[in-house]
Amino acid sequence: MRTDPETTAFRPGPAFAADLADAVTLLRGLPPARDRVADAHRRVRDWAARRPWLHADLVVDQPPGTTRAGYDLLLAHPEGGTVALSAEVDDGVPWLVDHSTHWAAGKVLSVDGHELPVATALFTLRALGARDPRLHERLVDHCVLLGEIEGDPEPLTAAEKQRAADGFRLRRGLTTRTRTLEWLAETGMSEEAFRNHVETQARIARVRERFAGEPARRHLAEHPEHFTVRRAAWVTGPRPEPLRALLHGPAAEFANRVTTALLPPGDAAGLRLEAAATLTPRLPEPLRDVPAGAAAGPVPHDGGYLAGVVYEVVPPDPEAPEVLDAARDAAFQAWLDERRRTAEIRWFWL
Repeated sequence: MRTDPETTAFRPGPAFAADLADAVTLLRGLPPARDRVADAHRRVRDWAARRPWLHADLVVDQPPGTTRAGYDLLLAHPEGGTVALSAEVDDGVPWLVDHSTHWAAGKVLSVDGHELPVATALFTLRALGARDPRLHERLVDHCVLLGEIEGDPEPLTAAEKQRAADGFRLRRGLTTRTRTLEWLAETGMSEEAFRNHVETQARIARVRERFAGEPARRHLAEHPEHFTVRRAAWVTGPRPEPLRALLHGPAAEFANRVTTALLPPGDAAGLRLEAAATLTPRLPEPLRDVPAGAAAGPVPHDGGYLAGVVYEVVPPDPEAPEVLDAARDAAFQAWLDERRRTAEIRWFWL
């Protein structure tokens, strides 16, 4: 739009006021149906042709999921600059306000100045794949990591991309190319968006690997209790009473008592028995501090209740690859937790 008063023969002030009044009448008469937008453009062109000094432009909003359209009219002001007019006949809320086009409307948050757009946040939520009680923290973590990888100039190798793609697919059970393409179609994600996400995850994996080796060993030495191996059994159910009864008796016979309770059809009361010998952080949270030979529960857990016993606690082997991998991940998470704690965080969607 040309708005330079020195190069345009503008009409005087009172005439411009009349133009504004005519423009409002024009806007209020434009057809709100989106299949008549072409008619709206034609009307504005005809109106503007009789007022060339206004350099009028029509701005059209066609929001998805609706048959309606909204309009703004841009006019050159006699003293320079542009005047934007909105008019809404029905509910009195112009589309510009209705869509809340605040400067932060397209953003979810920023962390240390690195902003997370809504589109990226929505994709991240989808990529997580399940409901997560730490969702807000994970969004902040993702934003921290985006800022961290922004300065990584080193091109990704084919192996790095392949590892990231394989990890993404395996976490979602996408074991074939056909199933992966079906998933992309179901979620509305293009192959290009998938490749971009894989490359982001590959660069994040580089950040994680900074904590392998000596940082992992140091974290293990500082927190050996977090990397013990616990052999445990536990049962979950919707109510605490059946679980409480299963804890009566020697801890060593806990699994047998649960198995017996599960045998009679219809008497299981929704109980589920699980057992594992694994690193302590991988056990349900109520069992991570339980000493050998002791029981815990019933306690609220994952929407129901949990009761269990720990049969044995084995100190960590500082040379075991599984232990070192877990220590690397824990050191990485500790770094993320500290970054989140000290970051300047601004939420825009709440």
